[in-house]
Amino acid sequence: MTRGLLHHIELYVSNLERSVAFWGWLLEELGYEPFQKWESGQSWKLADTYIVFVQTDEKFQDIPYHRCRVGLNHLAFHANSRQHVDEITNRLKEKGIRILYTEKHPFAGGEHHYAVYFEDPDRIKVELVAPN
Repeated sequence: MTRGLLHHIELYVSNLERSVAFWGWLLEELGYEPFQKWESGQSWKLADTYIVFVQTDEKFQDIPYHRCRVGLNHLAFHANSRQHVDEITNRLKEKGIRILYTEKHPFAGGEHHYAVYFEDPDRIKVELVAPN
C-alpha cells in the first residue's frame, strides 16, 4: 500500500543546469534513476517517489529562497551506513560543496544522529543520515 507515502517533490530552482549537476550525482548515488527530462525541468525516481527540479521563471526570482522563511527547510535522505555518510562527505568536499555545522560534524543533529548537512546551489539544506 502506498497511501500516505510521498508521490513526488517538486522544487523550483534558480538555475536548472547548476541544480541538475548538483542533484544528479547525489540522487543517483542514493539509488534514484533519471526519470523525465524536458526543456525547463528534470526528475529522478526511486520506487514510487520522484523528485522534480524546474527552472523558476525570471519574473519570480526577485526574492531568493531562504530556508528560514515559510516553506521548505530541508530534505533529509537515508544513508546505507555511517561509512556511506563518510563517503558522501568526502565527495562533497572534493566537489567544493559547502558542508554545514562543520564544528559538530558528523553529530550536528545530536550524539546519536550521524549525518552530514550541506547546501544545494540555491542553499536548500540537504541532510544524509546514517541508520542508528
